[in-house]
Amino acid sequence: MSLFRCPLCAAPLERTEGAFRCPAGHSFDVAREGYVHLLPPNQKHSALPGDDRDMVLARREFLSKEYYRQLLNTICYQVLSISSDAPAILDAGCGEGYYTAGVYRALRAAGRRPRMAGTDISKFALRAAARREREVEFAVASSYRLPLEAESLDVLLNCFSPLALEEFQRVLRPGGWFFYVVPGPEHLWEMKEILYDVPYPNEEKETPYPGFTYREIVPVEGVISLKDRADIGNLFRMTPYFWKTPKAGSERLAALETLEIRISFRVHVFQKEALP
Repeated sequence: MSLFRCPLCAAPLERTEGAFRCPAGHSFDVAREGYVHLLPPNQKHSALPGDDRDMVLARREFLSKEYYRQLLNTICYQVLSISSDAPAILDAGCGEGYYTAGVYRALRAAGRRPRMAGTDISKFALRAAARREREVEFAVASSYRLPLEAESLDVLLNCFSPLALEEFQRVLRPGGWFFYVVPGPEHLWEMKEILYDVPYPNEEKETPYPGFTYREIVPVEGVISLKDRADIGNLFRMTPYFWKTPKAGSERLAALETLEIRISFRVHVFQKEALP
């Protein structure tokens, strides 16, 4: 049985040959790449929501070169340290699946038997994610209306994606773990110095959320060396700066052939509180 539930009637979904089906007869075809579309038309805010093809390609090319391996290793260590032998895990806003696949493979390598799924609103991202790891279930879906049963997950991972807190709390079991990954204060600082006349650090804050207990904040700091213009361009395209940088800043960055740059992340670790 799938981790996913029918987005129309909330009944369990079962994967058959080429489709996910529920007992009520609703059927959702599996795309050639291996993902399923579970985002009803009335939940779409545009014809092609989420990251476009070029942004997904840039992220896939950049992450495949393991520039963010330090962050992935930290996430894997954290998940391994709290997971059971057969955890149910969701990567909400999974993008092209780099962290999803990495966590799944780390668990399998450690002898665990995870049931894992990833969701994103971009079909372009899901195409790449499903190709990356065939043993993970991937679905086009909104984080604000996840097609999952209440209290069905042991672990929920959210890397640089919208914080749908009420929905995350709904799908996690009491005692379940929530890993929320955000950029640190000086993430990509050297790039921002090139793009902007007056760069500013990212805000760093510790925000408690109702229904969750804050367990820790794990910092990840490092330096990466981008060795050609393609890598610099791919990193730029996968950041929000690509859409809001003045032309002069973009031209300064495009002229560079190499770039040494700081990476900085924070992994916020929460545990869902049990009912009294």
